[in-house]
Amino acid sequence: MSARPPLPRRQHAAPPLAFSPEVAAALEQGQPVVALESTIITHGMPWPRNLEVAREVEDEVRAAGAVPATIAVRRGEIRVGLKPAAMEALAREEGALKLSRADLAAALASGATGSTTVAATMICARLAGIEVFATGGIGGVHRGAERSFDISADLTELGRTAVTVVAAGAKAILDLPRTLEVLETQGVPVIGYGTDAFPAFWSRESGLRAPLRMDRPEQIAAAHRMRARLGLEGGQLVANPIPPEHEIPAERLDPLIAQAAAEAEAQGVTGKAVTPFMLGRILELTGGDSLEANGALVRANARLGAQIAAALAALD
Repeated sequence: MSARPPLPRRQHAAPPLAFSPEVAAALEQGQPVVALESTIITHGMPWPRNLEVAREVEDEVRAAGAVPATIAVRRGEIRVGLKPAAMEALAREEGALKLSRADLAAALASGATGSTTVAATMICARLAGIEVFATGGIGGVHRGAERSFDISADLTELGRTAVTVVAAGAKAILDLPRTLEVLETQGVPVIGYGTDAFPAFWSRESGLRAPLRMDRPEQIAAAHRMRARLGLEGGQLVANPIPPEHEIPAERLDPLIAQAAAEAEAQGVTGKAVTPFMLGRILELTGGDSLEANGALVRANARLGAQIAAALAALD
């Protein structure tokens, strides 16, 4: 009796990427490209400021010599680079999902509209061949995580996906010491850009030291390439402090964060809803100052991201 021939292996289709003409041309020509997340558009700021900041951030990337690639999910595709009309439609979208690693594939399969968090943007950037991603602040370990186990998927994604992420540290509403501990466990280099201090989003210093320091984009690019040569998984976190003129001091913010956290717990806010709730309350409690600071730090991160992307392109 002859042996049954082996079944053919199932061939996986290519990921559903849809590039804007500008981003496609830049990648084809080896120009520097910076990925940008879209959760800040759908969940981070109110209309119309969300659209204004998204456009300002893209302009900063272009002014610094790179091409912006804002990433979102729509009609079963990962959109890598949004045309102006598509960005405005996303900014007005009221039912957009907030997508991370756990639900990215399901949203694509169902044709839903969604914005990408840090984790999801890293995944999409890697699929698109983009090595640098600029955002506002990463997620992390939430306060009270010893009871809730609420830890952002951003931290594990940084430990597994080879993208350099530029952020103003982790969001100040988080447990920053525990966030740094988890990043260390995940083997993620945390690089203070031009500083020995780990920034706290709206504040330039958190009271914690940055594990590493680099002062030039070229150093960060070289470290990114060296990780690839060593076969190391995961990315780098570049902690870029908010410009001094836009900083909100920690002594002003800390009691407001504590108040917002207490309100979230009292109202039973959990999971993905915590961060938008907290950011919204802090916006109200600071009289709008946190919104302007948020825009300033994202623009600064976009500029640095473009410089790092240009340095990487120069190494190729």
